[in-house]
Amino acid sequence: MEVVLCGVIVLAVLLYNNVVDGKKFFKDNEAALGMLKEDDFDFLVAAKYGDKVDANVLYNKRLKEGFIAIVAFLVIFLSELNTINIVLSIVVGYLVFKSRYNSLKKYYKKHLHDIDVMLPYYLKGLEILVQHYTVPVAIAKSIEEAPDIFKPGLRELIAKIDAGDSSIDPYMDFANEYPVRDSMRMMRLLYRLGLGSQERKQERLLMFSRTVSNLQAKARDQKYKERLNYMESQTMIMLVATGGGVMVLILIAMIYMFSSI
Repeated sequence: MEVVLCGVIVLAVLLYNNVVDGKKFFKDNEAALGMLKEDDFDFLVAAKYGDKVDANVLYNKRLKEGFIAIVAFLVIFLSELNTINIVLSIVVGYLVFKSRYNSLKKYYKKHLHDIDVMLPYYLKGLEILVQHYTVPVAIAKSIEEAPDIFKPGLRELIAKIDAGDSSIDPYMDFANEYPVRDSMRMMRLLYRLGLGSQERKQERLLMFSRTVSNLQAKARDQKYKERLNYMESQTMIMLVATGGGVMVLILIAMIYMFSSI
């Protein structure tokens, strides 16, 4: 056990001082280390950073941070190393490893409504392009103007279509990667929009347009309700503060009156 721990510590020191190439080490062991990767990690990274940050690079950074935390605690407990301290070091390393994921999860939950609202407005712009181009061409042309969160998934969708996949799978993969409100239904409608004759396209385009308009209306209603709830809560706070202030003033006046009798 001591030999293994010494080896781990030496490896950590070499990685920290760049004597051993950390990127190559994690890349060579990507399959084994990837088992710890959460299913929704790539989506959460895209939700916060768009295509500005590589999810794999960030994941390897998390692994490195967790590994260093384990080694640091093993060094601290080196003079009295036992099973409990080893387990504690691993637990601390795991918590450090999960900290970035939990932070991304909190960000997504906090901004979930904003992310949900992006989809219908993106689809509204796409609807205009679909009137003049085929669905894949319209999607490709829409990428630059799309919200940053959707850009990596859209590029992957187009890449699969360009590779010859004419099934619904690329659209469903996009919906699974971005499981926001109504994404599954909208991707099905978008796939069907590219099928059939020109007459059928116009019919499906009308259905697609109505659905997008309904989604936009829901988003506006939700925004209005949130604004109304915020105004009601602020009014309630003001009334409570005003009422409390009046009560305090009355109480002070009563105390002053009784003390002067």
